Amino acid sequence: MSNDRKEEGFVRGLGLFDSTMVVAGSMIGSGIFIVSADIARQTGSPGGLLLTWIITGILTIFAALSYGELAAMMPKAGGQYVYLRESYSPLWGFLYGWTLFLVIQTGTIAAVAVAFARFLGVLIPEISAENYLIPPIHLSSNYAISLSMQQLIAILMIVLLTLINTQGLALGKWIQNIFTSAKTLSLIALIILGIFIGGQTGTFAENWANFFTPHNPATIKPEYFGFPEVTVEAGLWGLIVAFCVAQVGSLFSADAWNNITFAAGEVKEPQKNIPLSLVLGTSLVIGLYVLANVAYLCTLSIHQIQTAPDDRVGTAALQVIFGDWGATVMAIAILISTFGCNNGLVLAGARVYYAMAKDGLFFKATGKLNEKHVPAVALVLQGIWTCLLVLPRTVQERGGVVSYGNLYSTLLDYVVFAILIFYILTIIGLFVLRKKRPDAERPYKAIGYPVIPIIYIVAASLISLVLLIYKPKTSVPGLLIVLTGVPVYLIWKRIRQKSNHSEF
Repeated sequence: MSNDRKEEGFVRGLGLFDSTMVVAGSMIGSGIFIVSADIARQTGSPGGLLLTWIITGILTIFAALSYGELAAMMPKAGGQYVYLRESYSPLWGFLYGWTLFLVIQTGTIAAVAVAFARFLGVLIPEISAENYLIPPIHLSSNYAISLSMQQLIAILMIVLLTLINTQGLALGKWIQNIFTSAKTLSLIALIILGIFIGGQTGTFAENWANFFTPHNPATIKPEYFGFPEVTVEAGLWGLIVAFCVAQVGSLFSADAWNNITFAAGEVKEPQKNIPLSLVLGTSLVIGLYVLANVAYLCTLSIHQIQTAPDDRVGTAALQVIFGDWGATVMAIAILISTFGCNNGLVLAGARVYYAMAKDGLFFKATGKLNEKHVPAVALVLQGIWTCLLVLPRTVQERGGVVSYGNLYSTLLDYVVFAILIFYILTIIGLFVLRKKRPDAERPYKAIGYPVIPIIYIVAASLISLVLLIYKPKTSVPGLLIVLTGVPVYLIWKRIRQKSNHSEF
């Protein structure tokens, strides 16, 4: 048997560079070009905007350093699913995998695909959310289903990337490397243009002079009684709440860095390359994200960032530099970014469902590899569910005007809180496994243990607590989505037990 093969049939075809490209490529989507507007409104100042991204960066890198030990210890397909299973019990692993399939991975793929279609519409106006092939059909007062040109393009993108990834690791890897390299260079170009050309406007000097002076900060209102309305100016508690709420956008934009752990069964020298790729990939992206926001501040005033049309801060910055061509340049950059991002998400996610099926906790067919040594059925199932998530719409009526949102966006808002909880549990698992398996082989030990993992756990727990207090309408439903996995787990467990019993 080739040294590049594992017994279950995976091909170890991802080297350090490839793995780093999966980390970076899965992180960089469209968020960096958009979420800074909301962060600027929450924190109110140039310094607050930058500090939010720096905090996100520190937390993400700290988490990556901690995950490195788990990845080196258990270099198996499934990644975080396996870590939770081994740290606690199969139930906890299943709850993560179930939520990943139901919303986290599939909802993110759907969101990125629609972002791709939306910005393709800048170049081809016919690709519009209002250009319907099937107009909205109302299922209730709050929900509808439709098929617009924008939705069709999103679905075609999902189908294309799914089919590409069923053809073997080499093709998916090739696309990932090319598109991640291209969008990294695009982001670097934005940074250089913003700092050196946008900076000639003198805007940064104005921002620097009022670096931590709040400008029209948003009022953060609790969704339940008993807690005060606050702004970033309302003392220490207001400062904490504002920065914790602001973290939602930046943390989500920096998420998916753990996707390489899902494909651990296909990484060469995984004990070395996975921890390294986690640190290199997260450090690269966070560095670019912070510098991109420096470029925004060189080009735009804090007020312009807060009020950017449709929150498209990147487009607003390039319009200062290129004039009317700015929107076109940004649209091309985001098309490259979202295509590469979705390829990494499609590639990695299916490996978790494969691992669940091998444990008897998902459809049996998803635990098989095709002749190209990839979990094709898991990829197709993921693709079908993701395409279905593109179709439903949320319905809002204000002043007699009906508008339509995307159901997956609502679901993703719900699970941001749950995603954070799973990260906290996984890093606590580092301590659990040190106690449960003190003699287990650990080719890499978490740098800064136990201080760095504890800092992450405390900080992420504080953010979660603030979200639970001030955003319960999204955080509580997220927990309910996770808990739907409990009865499903019991059903799968019973099926597995019956199957095992019938074999004797």
